[in-house]
Amino acid sequence: MVELALVMIVRNEARCLERCLASARPWVDEIVVLDTGSTDTTREIAAGCGARVAQTTWRDDFAAARNEALALTDARWRLIMDGDEWIASGGAALAALRQEPAGFLGLVTVASEVDLPGGGVQQAPSRLPRVLPAGILYEGRIHEQPVSDLPRRPLALELGHDGYRAGPQQAKQGRNERLLRLALAERPDDVYLHYQLGKDLEVRGRFEAAAPHYDTAYRAGALQAAWRHDLVLRWLYTLKKLGRFAAAVAIVQDELPRWGDSPDFHFMLGDLLLDQALADPARAAELLPLIESSWQRAVTIGERPDLPDSVRGRGSFLAAHNLAAFYASLGRAAEAELWRARSAAWREAAARRN
Repeated sequence: MVELALVMIVRNEARCLERCLASARPWVDEIVVLDTGSTDTTREIAAGCGARVAQTTWRDDFAAARNEALALTDARWRLIMDGDEWIASGGAALAALRQEPAGFLGLVTVASEVDLPGGGVQQAPSRLPRVLPAGILYEGRIHEQPVSDLPRRPLALELGHDGYRAGPQQAKQGRNERLLRLALAERPDDVYLHYQLGKDLEVRGRFEAAAPHYDTAYRAGALQAAWRHDLVLRWLYTLKKLGRFAAAVAIVQDELPRWGDSPDFHFMLGDLLLDQALADPARAAELLPLIESSWQRAVTIGERPDLPDSVRGRGSFLAAHNLAAFYASLGRAAEAELWRARSAAWREAAARRN
């Protein structure tokens, strides 16, 4: 029996598939690629990298495709990756699985690159179940999840992911929205689907369309849901972009007891209050100290990679950058230079770690 297989579903991934397979090949015993209708050289690239390639008809159902791919291997452990991902670090954690009983789901860090307005890239890591023992299957037309009562164990494995960047997103524009709307037609009360549709619309700048879905997910979603932290931050960002500051501040007041130790929460609060001050200059004197203290609090907390979807830098170099710009705008040059230097040092340290 094969111990560890990389199992993938792909479609038109010629841009990035070789990078993915080359990163995984040293750590797995077998590579299984199920193509769902590529019109580029995806299948040839996969075969050239040593993968066993099969083809299927796409049925607008990611779980169905995942399960069909899983059926192609008898491996004891299965690593699930997408074509726009790669193993960035921690491959040894995969090698160690060969000595582990297949009795848990392995949680892997997926660090997604996101383009920043005006240039630059930030990373938003998520912890996802991507190492599965044999017999585990998926459910869900989109944003599919493995179904299992087995415990979930963090693994020291990190995947890079660039599929959220502008170029790759453009190629897939509209696909996820269509599938999410199909899934919601089947399960209109599924708050997770509302959250995901809100996110799909928001990242494409469709804030008015995203708002009702975020509102539904926020009001009806469980407080302990793994995606709650990301939902709160995205809902606040959407309200900020819509200029609905009173509604955003009400959410901040409700959520502060839960997320008082989240650098992302305080970072977002500073951004929210800054936009409010710009929109209502008469309140600037009242809001400026709160903006300053929000970003200072983010730095004091520091990075929290344990929080779901915590963006790297919001507890260090990104908050310091905002503080430098804040003090510069007030003519406080010495403080601006201090925070500028801190931001540069922290950014350099983060780049070395990654």
